[in-house]
Amino acid sequence: MPHFHIENHRSQHIGWLRAAVLGANDGAISTASLVVGVAAAQTSAHGILVAGFAGLAAGAMAMAAGEYVSVSSQADTEKADLNRERRELAEDPHNEHKELTGIYINRGLTAELASEVARQLMAHDALGAHARDELGIVEHQVARPVQAAAASALTFVTGATIPLIFAAFAPREHVILIVVLVTVCVLAVLGGLAAKVGGAPVWIGSARVTFWGALAMAITAGVGTLFHVAA
Repeated sequence: MPHFHIENHRSQHIGWLRAAVLGANDGAISTASLVVGVAAAQTSAHGILVAGFAGLAAGAMAMAAGEYVSVSSQADTEKADLNRERRELAEDPHNEHKELTGIYINRGLTAELASEVARQLMAHDALGAHARDELGIVEHQVARPVQAAAASALTFVTGATIPLIFAAFAPREHVILIVVLVTVCVLAVLGGLAAKVGGAPVWIGSARVTFWGALAMAITAGVGTLFHVAA
């Protein structure tokens, strides 16, 4: 009985990982930046929380809508390509076989072997073979709009909730410092986790996410200080 060795590759996680990390990072950065900016404008504690929760709700919906529209466009393109390929297979299977054979020849197979591989794969699953080797559409990377939108919204809320919790319980005079420190730590962990799952150096992932998050909070704090409007 043949033994099949099944490997799990990091690329299999890329779809949900991208949406999840983007959502959590954006939730933490945007909400913390909003809280810091409003606090720097000498707004009351109540005003800070109202702004923070409004930003959380708006941000989560914006992330979900944006991700859904973006991934839906990708899904529409994939569907159109597959429909076209299905039609071509039905109308001209000989030419489609030649097309697939050419792909395998370019990858290093001899003409005879490439032709035989194409023949056997098309006999087994012609559309699947062309989707994978001609169009570059593979199962674990197929666009899933609802999944991407839900992941983005949920992770945004998760990321945004952390700075909001600390903003709610921190003394008014220390809100900015506490929110900044907590958010920097959260971003460092998220960046390191994403890098680890993706196979990249952890410190690089942490450093780049932390840098951009700190820069965003510094800019919004500067804007809030400029306005300096008491609530």
